Amino acid sequence: MLLSLKNLQKNYPGFSLDVSMEVEEGQITGLIGANGAGKSTTFKVILGLVHPDAGEIRLFNKDMEQISQKEKADIGATLSDSGFSNCLTVKQIVHILTETYEKFDREMFEKRCSLFSIPMDKKLKEFSTGMKAKLKVLTATSFDARLLVLDEPTAGLDVIARDSILELLREYMETEGRSILISSHISSDLESLCDDIYMIHEGKIILHETMDTILNDYGVIKVTEEQWKKLDKSYLLKKKKESYGYACLTKEKRYYMENHPGVAVENGSLDEVIVMMIQGETV
Repeated sequence: MLLSLKNLQKNYPGFSLDVSMEVEEGQITGLIGANGAGKSTTFKVILGLVHPDAGEIRLFNKDMEQISQKEKADIGATLSDSGFSNCLTVKQIVHILTETYEKFDREMFEKRCSLFSIPMDKKLKEFSTGMKAKLKVLTATSFDARLLVLDEPTAGLDVIARDSILELLREYMETEGRSILISSHISSDLESLCDDIYMIHEGKIILHETMDTILNDYGVIKVTEEQWKKLDKSYLLKKKKESYGYACLTKEKRYYMENHPGVAVENGSLDEVIVMMIQGETV
């Protein structure tokens, strides 16, 4: 287990975080939820940028207090609201990374900057949002980190650039002993990338599933008022009132396909599961 959080708590006026989750070695784990749900706070606590009020963090099978500075260099990170100074050039950033990380691969970094059309001599204030996003990910993957913590790494990127970044992350995972914890509002990115998913809402984890389970077993049932009355509700997780009747989330879509042949059952997607889990009512 590369990362484990147990009852990790952080309290602010009007918001409380209480999270338990695990990131297994060799896997990509997604953390999803609406803005303000607690994703960024969780990431900042993991990275030591925010001190937790209670709970346990274990990193590389050690308590966080036992982690040395050298071991902390085994974490690569991108945060949505932080980055390098806009006054720096990439050439200057290369110098900083060389001095900071023992395992920084300068040759690979510069090669990837060229591949992603990142200029070495321009100041970051001249970069587009997309170019800054690409630079963050290239930096995080340039020094052989065991764990990547990536907060919205593909935000602001067009489809082609996003696909290139996702391919870079898949390539990163080809080396044994690595893991990624990633958040994104682009569900299709996570569907193609993640092994498992945690959903956070109002500071608490409300769902944990493998991605295969979500895509293969979850479904949205759409029924009229009349069909709703006759529907077996044993395997419904959430319901949502719609103009035609009800949309219902289930983890047993095959059961409803086999036992309610006249009812519309659609395959689940990450977006639909998010909407139903957050906006739906408990059945």
